[in-house]
Amino acid sequence: MNTVITSREEILRASRELISRQGWNAVNIRAVAAACNISVGSVYNYFSSKSELIAAAVESVWCDIFHFPEDEKSFERFTDCVEWMFACMRRGDEKYPGFFSLHSMSFIGEEKAEGQQMMAQSWDHIRKALYAVLMKDKNINRQAFDPVFTAEKFVEIIFSLVISALVRRDYDCSGILGLIRRTIY
Repeated sequence: MNTVITSREEILRASRELISRQGWNAVNIRAVAAACNISVGSVYNYFSSKSELIAAAVESVWCDIFHFPEDEKSFERFTDCVEWMFACMRRGDEKYPGFFSLHSMSFIGEEKAEGQQMMAQSWDHIRKALYAVLMKDKNINRQAFDPVFTAEKFVEIIFSLVISALVRRDYDCSGILGLIRRTIY
């Protein structure tokens, strides 16, 4: 066994690798411990249960796929961000086959609630980042929004379309980009 202390991030990295190579069914305490070359008890130092490990792995995969660039100027236009998201979806689908369509169905019992909560947190983070990019876009027509059709509602609609495309594995964003251009530019 590995006598070096393993970090939570190393355990999550091993979990992501297992998901990438073998799918969700490969992620369990014993498999992750073996992948890290540590004892099962060492994994329990960081995760109290399989459900906690899987929930953290879900969040870790979402973050790996949709890690927004630190440089706020990376996206001058909202459409640039949406195009980037579709590119991330395509790469994520290649790196983690079946993740988008299968992970939410693979949870059972308590794992389902924790996994869905982590997924919801990841999605909320993505929506907030989309909103921040929208608000920094100097090219949008601010009059496109009003008290009923707010920028927040617009982001929610676009995010819903992105998630729908993700589930369908449709990585052609041209229709969504056309809708965005006609609506806010």
